[in-house]
Amino acid sequence: MTIRKKHTNKEIENALQYAEDNNWQVKSGGSHAHAWGKIYCPKNDKMCRGGEFCITSIWSTPKKPEVHAKQIRRVVDNCTTSPDTGE
Repeated sequence: MTIRKKHTNKEIENALQYAEDNNWQVKSGGSHAHAWGKIYCPKNDKMCRGGEFCITSIWSTPKKPEVHAKQIRRVVDNCTTSPDTGE
């Protein structure tokens, strides 16, 4: 298990832990100045909504961190590989 850098915002960090609890891979270190990192779908295949929900950027300092945290959870919940979808 790789230890990742924690996000400085507690709401976003909780959303990242939620993603990890749902088998998503969280990688810190962004290629863009404002990106903290990315989350990756555990399946990440062509059937996963054409890749729409397969990779999501995590911002370092979003204007509204609580909204960004909700968006992260929504991406995880709407993934076609989610346990709730029956796959």
